[in-house]
Amino acid sequence: MNRPQHVPVLLDEVMTYLNVRPGGVYVDATLGFAGHSSEIARRLGPKGTLIAFDRDPEAMKLAGERLEVLREELGAEMPEIRLVPKAFSMAAGEIEPASMDGLLADFGVSSMQLDEAHRGFSFRSEGPLDMRMDTRTGETAEQVVNQEDENELADLIYEFGEERRSRRIARAIVRARPITTTAELARVVAAAAPAMKGDKIHPATRTFQALRIRVNDELGEIRKLLESAPSLLKPGGRLVLISFHSLEDRLVKDAFREAGRQGVYEVLTKKPVIAGEEEESRNPRSRSAKLRAAMKI
Repeated sequence: MNRPQHVPVLLDEVMTYLNVRPGGVYVDATLGFAGHSSEIARRLGPKGTLIAFDRDPEAMKLAGERLEVLREELGAEMPEIRLVPKAFSMAAGEIEPASMDGLLADFGVSSMQLDEAHRGFSFRSEGPLDMRMDTRTGETAEQVVNQEDENELADLIYEFGEERRSRRIARAIVRARPITTTAELARVVAAAAPAMKGDKIHPATRTFQALRIRVNDELGEIRKLLESAPSLLKPGGRLVLISFHSLEDRLVKDAFREAGRQGVYEVLTKKPVIAGEEEESRNPRSRSAKLRAAMKI
């Protein structure tokens, strides 16, 4: 089967701020389909090292295949690459302190995960309500939807989805139980909270976002990475982070501001870097991407 070539977001901007040096040690905390990793590897050279994390076993398998193709292309110029099938929050246990020249993380769900109906991330195609990035462990979205009480469901949709109509949606979900597929849930949410005039997104978008964040503890993962990154970077090392919604971006912005105040980082991006018109038209996922970068002092 021919798989789509998933395009890495803000690739040129990532390379500019990561400032990859031949022979350096770099971490791609969110390997995905190895789009960013492949470009880092091309610039590292044979004396460099790339350590890549991903807790999604399907992503790790496909990325490994893509990197083998790259190995054939680069030959003796291929750097050492170590793939770590774990969440990026565990980076501190896998990397020597003060050993990294740069760390990249591209948060949120990947286009690869969204495109596979059986993963249950998207309301655009019928699939099981799963949403786990690591399918080997943890609670599924179906369990959350069918087992949480109404108030807890409303709170998580409001907090993680920033959905103002969360109570109405939670009430409709509870009445419609059991809900087992993405399409079922999307219909229930859209009926309870139809699109309003001027809405550019599907009525279920925020609810699906909230469930995905809860199932994967995405904000907790980001906090752990932000806490550990300063101890892992060398002086002069770069931290480049891409967020896709305001909750992620707020965590990064606040952490950079505080670390800058304490003299840990020099913040390299006064404002978040966003995609240009050409990239937005070529890669729709880039429209909501915000890149922030900092350098360890």
